[in-house]
Amino acid sequence: MTTDSNTAGIELQTGPSPSWAVIWLHGLGADGHDFEPIVPELVKPHWPAIRFVFPHAPVQPVTINGGMRMRSWYDILGFAPDTPQDEAGIRASASVVERLIAREVERGIPTERIILAGFSQGGVIVLTAGLRHASPLGGIVALSTYLALDDTLADEASPANRTIPIFMAHGTHDPVIVLPRAQASRTALEVHGYDIQWRTYPMQHSVCAEEVADLTAWFEARFAL
Repeated sequence: MTTDSNTAGIELQTGPSPSWAVIWLHGLGADGHDFEPIVPELVKPHWPAIRFVFPHAPVQPVTINGGMRMRSWYDILGFAPDTPQDEAGIRASASVVERLIAREVERGIPTERIILAGFSQGGVIVLTAGLRHASPLGGIVALSTYLALDDTLADEASPANRTIPIFMAHGTHDPVIVLPRAQASRTALEVHGYDIQWRTYPMQHSVCAEEVADLTAWFEARFAL
């Protein structure tokens, strides 16, 4: 069952009365439909019923694209690691994720069965929100992305998610978020004490079949607990 809202996004349930939820954020310029096709490739028939939530980012000007208005979780001023970050925009979108988590809890799914996933910009937001969330979550999937607001993480990280399972993957030929930046983010997370399941693939800024297969195995391990 799939439902779509032009403002809130898309919801897709793999069965009745879902007992798990996956909140999945798209990348810059895309929308909630972007990762909808991954569900039949990812999900196995024996898995518990899952509600996938694919929200739409707001439409706003993006500096790196000449101020063009597009769906974006925050403004991007540049791609260099030392470029100033849109902290206000990142935190605002992380608050959106907090509200989506709260809505799933209201619908009967405990936080331990809520997984956050995101690609590129979306990955930035789920890392920001998930590592700081006050209650234990089921896991974080961070694809082709990087860690933002690292300088505040030590003070803001939630003790409840210090051992959260994190799947982090990147393309070795990514021209948008280059591999060394992703590797630096992985190292920073490990310095903070997080256990990262890290994968790389011979691809650009995208998703590949091997990655989906590895992600399926990662989800399988979550459901087996």
